[in-house]
Amino acid sequence: MESRIVKIGDVRIGGGNKPVIQSMCSTDTEDVQATICQINELTKEGCEIIRVTVPTVKAAKAISKIKKAIKIPLIADIHYSPDLAILALENGADKIRINPGNIGGRDKLTRIIISAKKHKAAIRIGVNEGSLESDLLKKYGSHSPKALVLSAKRWIKFFENESFRNLVVSVKSSDVRTTIEANRMLKNCGYPLHIGVTEAGTKESGTIKSAIGIGTLLAEGVGDTIRISLSTDPIEEVSVAKKILDALDIIKLPLRVIACPTCGRNKSDVWGLAEKLERDFEPKKPLTVAVLGCGVNVVGESKAADYAIVGVNGDKFTLFKKDKPIIRMASYNQILSYLKKQI
Repeated sequence: MESRIVKIGDVRIGGGNKPVIQSMCSTDTEDVQATICQINELTKEGCEIIRVTVPTVKAAKAISKIKKAIKIPLIADIHYSPDLAILALENGADKIRINPGNIGGRDKLTRIIISAKKHKAAIRIGVNEGSLESDLLKKYGSHSPKALVLSAKRWIKFFENESFRNLVVSVKSSDVRTTIEANRMLKNCGYPLHIGVTEAGTKESGTIKSAIGIGTLLAEGVGDTIRISLSTDPIEEVSVAKKILDALDIIKLPLRVIACPTCGRNKSDVWGLAEKLERDFEPKKPLTVAVLGCGVNVVGESKAADYAIVGVNGDKFTLFKKDKPIIRMASYNQILSYLKKQI
C-alpha cells in the first residue's frame, strides 16, 4: 500500500516517489555561516533534505537566515521543548522532527500541531529505542520491534485525532534486526517512512550496518526517505546513501565500478586502479566499468559493463568495449584519457 504524499518544502516524499536522501548538520546551528556552508556542500554531494539541531532560542531564530542561503528543505530537530518547536516553525522550518514521548505532554504537542498547521509544515514522529514510553519498555523490554511500532501507532492516532496528517514516521534502533522488523510491521501505516539504523557507528561499521538495514528495507519496497547515521563527516553519509540507492538501481550514479577482489593470477594494481577510477572519472551519462585482474571473467564481465579494464602486467592494461579489445598494453592515464574523450 502506497503512503500519502507529504511535501517538505518543494520535495515530495511517499506515494511511490523515489526515496529521498537526508543528512544532518554537525555544525552549531547558531553559527549561521558554518551551517550554510556545510548544507551547500552536502547539497552538491546529493543531499535532498537537511536537518539541523535546535537546542536554543538563538538556533531556532537562525533558521530564517539559513533558509535564505540554501536550496533544499530544512528540518528542525527538537527535543523536550515545545516552545523551540514553535519558534523553529515561525522561522521557516519546512518540517520538524520530534519524539512525542519527550516533548512534555499531549497539551504541548497540541500547541505544536496548531503551529504546524498555521505554517503548513510537516512533522516527523521519531520513535527511537532510547526514548520509548515506560509502559512499553516494561512490557516488551529493549530491542523490541513491537514496542517501537506500538509507540508509533499510538502517536499517529493522537495526531489524527488532532486532525493533523502531514506526517512522516520513523522507528529506529541501533540494532539492525530490530530496525528491519519494526519498519516491516509499520509499512502499511499510510504515512511516508523515514528509515535508518540510528547511531550506526563509525564510517566502516556504520556503513555496513546501514547497508544491511536500509538496503534490506528498500529492496522490499519499504522506505520513503533515508538517513545514514555515521560518526564522521556528514558528506560520507550522503555518499553512502547514494551508493546504496545505486546498488538497488533506484538511482543511477554517473560511474559504477565493478572490480574483482583479485587472486594469485593478478599481476597488476587492480585495487589502486579501481580507486583512482572512482576518484578521477565522472562521466556525463551513467557508465559501468569493470576492473579485472586477469582474463578469466573478461568475456562475461565486459559484456555486463560498458567497458572493462583488464590487468596485463605491472602498470599495463587492456581496455575492452563489451568483449572486444580496443586498446592493448596501455597505462592508466592512457585509458582514462580515452574514456573521457568517448563519453
